[in-house]
Amino acid sequence: MATPAQWLAGARPRTLPAAVSPVLAGTGVAAYVDGFVWWKALLALVVALALQVAVNYANDYSDGIRGTDADRVGPMRLVGSGAATASAVKRAAFLAFGVAAAAGLVLAVTTAWWLVVVGAVCVLAAWFYTGGSRPYGYLGLGEVMVFVFFGLVAVLGTTYVQTETWERAALWAAVGVGALACAILVANNLRDIPTDVVAGKRTLAVLLGDRRTRALYAALVAVAALAVVAVAAATSWWVLVGLAFLAVAGRAVRTVSGGAVGPGLIPVLQQTGTAELLWAAIVALVLAVTG
Repeated sequence: MATPAQWLAGARPRTLPAAVSPVLAGTGVAAYVDGFVWWKALLALVVALALQVAVNYANDYSDGIRGTDADRVGPMRLVGSGAATASAVKRAAFLAFGVAAAAGLVLAVTTAWWLVVVGAVCVLAAWFYTGGSRPYGYLGLGEVMVFVFFGLVAVLGTTYVQTETWERAALWAAVGVGALACAILVANNLRDIPTDVVAGKRTLAVLLGDRRTRALYAALVAVAALAVVAVAAATSWWVLVGLAFLAVAGRAVRTVSGGAVGPGLIPVLQQTGTAELLWAAIVALVLAVTG
């Protein structure tokens, strides 16, 4: 039986900035247009965090039963390491999905019923990332899912449930946050290229190869920087302070561009998550103050 510490590690808390960041950014835009609703922002955060944990447990379960995690460089996996049974990890994933669905239902009831459909699509996308007979995460589409759901849907959705309007600034914020969320996955998959090739997991990094994957990582950070400028153009030029995220992201780019492999890429994951959180927090704070 896995210990509480192992369950916490299996939830992969270092990935949680990817859930917090879109809610921060979307709430910042809502505050700028005088639409901030604190309890809806809190519920959006619950949805995002629960979905992130659910994805992590679901990936642990699906990769574990396929044997993909038999030889890992990164954080421990519950099923792959034998610390927990596959059925227990599957139940944990479904529990987290349930929490996300409950919070999302409240938002739908108090905002718009069509959000139920959006929520259902999010859950299905999370499960079939590595689940099912043909998981799209094994077909090089993982980054697309991350950009759409942890970028566009999460940021635009957070703003919409508070303002019930579509804001151009929210779109650009979604692009910036989504690009950095993708960069986290790109760095993770770059590290895992050798073991994923052996396991038959065709991630985008496997398809692109080492050199082009490193170039993609740098390009995603550049897109995030351009998105700060776009948000500033749509709101206040004070938002350019958000470019401070490059102080952290720049170190990660240097590590990736320098050819780090295996364990040498693990710090990049944390740095990219921190950079994403900084991007969202700074931009949100400036928007809230200048709105």
